[in-house]
Amino acid sequence: MLANPPFNMSHWARRPSDPRWRYGTPPSTNANFAWLQHAVDKLSDRGSAGVVLANGSVSSKQMGEGEIRTAMVEDDVIACIVALPAQLFNSTPIPACVWILTKDKSSQGSRGLTDRRGQTLFIDARAMGELAGRSHRLLTSEELSEIAGVYRAWRGTGRRGEEYKDVPGLCRTAGLEEIREKRHILTPGRYVGAADVDRKRCGGRPDDRLEALTRELVELLDRSDHLTERLRRHLDA
Repeated sequence: MLANPPFNMSHWARRPSDPRWRYGTPPSTNANFAWLQHAVDKLSDRGSAGVVLANGSVSSKQMGEGEIRTAMVEDDVIACIVALPAQLFNSTPIPACVWILTKDKSSQGSRGLTDRRGQTLFIDARAMGELAGRSHRLLTSEELSEIAGVYRAWRGTGRRGEEYKDVPGLCRTAGLEEIREKRHILTPGRYVGAADVDRKRCGGRPDDRLEALTRELVELLDRSDHLTERLRRHLDA
């Protein structure tokens, strides 16, 4: 299942008693967690879904959204979060992310998948993409293949003999305890860390230097968000 619902849709029709809201009733001011729970509800026992949403969905705590996300993490239905670059959509500059959902992270018997129960994969693709004009960015075929290849290797559906490996600045698998330590916030940048950029690459073509600096910038922004959140907690205490 693939879905690209409207981002942050407000004033949507909802019934608080809807059986789809197994993780919590989503707020009437934002339908993001309604779409996610609808996708989980429609999945078969071994099905998977990819849902494209605004980036705020991985960290928002407003109107009970943090509690819903926590319940989804604890029920182990989130396989992967992919952070996408800004300006991918003509209709909005808001950066987006992809939630990959599944009810069964086991090896699934004869399918022989990698058992990923209790784990979630984080992919940070924010530094990817090429500008196709002033305000529109496109992911190249090679970049799309790289993102898909990381997930397939992690799940065990890649090429024969291909093994998944954490890559600083790009991808990392995290266990439930680590996600709990980060208060169930699923921002990929908090998990993948900074990229290993050698001097030769930084001293190469301007495009290479720009890519390296962009990755460093998004990592610093993530650290800033984390420190801001800690400061707010101390001030509220």
